[in-house]
Amino acid sequence: MYTGIVQAMLPITSVASRPGLMTFSLTFTGPLAEGLEEGASVAVNGVCFTVTHIEDGRVSFDAIAETLALSNIKYLKEGRQVNVERSAKAGVEVGGHILSGHVIGTAAVTAVENTENNRRITFQGDPGWIKYVFNKGFLALNGCSLTVAELDRKQARFSVNLIPETLARTNFALLEPGDEVNVEIDQQTQVIVETVERVMQERLHETA
Repeated sequence: MYTGIVQAMLPITSVASRPGLMTFSLTFTGPLAEGLEEGASVAVNGVCFTVTHIEDGRVSFDAIAETLALSNIKYLKEGRQVNVERSAKAGVEVGGHILSGHVIGTAAVTAVENTENNRRITFQGDPGWIKYVFNKGFLALNGCSLTVAELDRKQARFSVNLIPETLARTNFALLEPGDEVNVEIDQQTQVIVETVERVMQERLHETA
């Protein structure tokens, strides 16, 4: 479980690709490294990974073919900045919203608008999951819990607003048109939408 509050933005230390598998590492220091063990869960750009190896602060992870197909992890290279959050402990304050680290796909940046102390980023979503996105609803992008500021459901596009604090803590300040972010939809919203759809379908069959 994660809270959607990014704890650190770190550069990729190393990347090694093999058929159907990518191994990458990050260097953890300070509180982020405290108590971390092999087998622990860490969210990298919002994707849940298992720690496979730790040596001198360098923490390694494996990304399998399905993860690479669904996420922007396939674009990782040495030096690229990623958002990191360690799994939440029991009783932790949930500053964002509960996340599982299971992304549904990616959304590409279509526009970036900068104004004084603000940045609005617009993304191209996917018709397959845009039905789970609502104006002023929760959405996790690259592991960061954000509020949808504007939604064009017909075009499957949505926008978020980012304050200076979020820009300083995350890799959103680095995004440009064409870049992809990982998307995790709110699980409660998904359950509600799918339940309503099922009930409506059942009623249609009953009256047919």
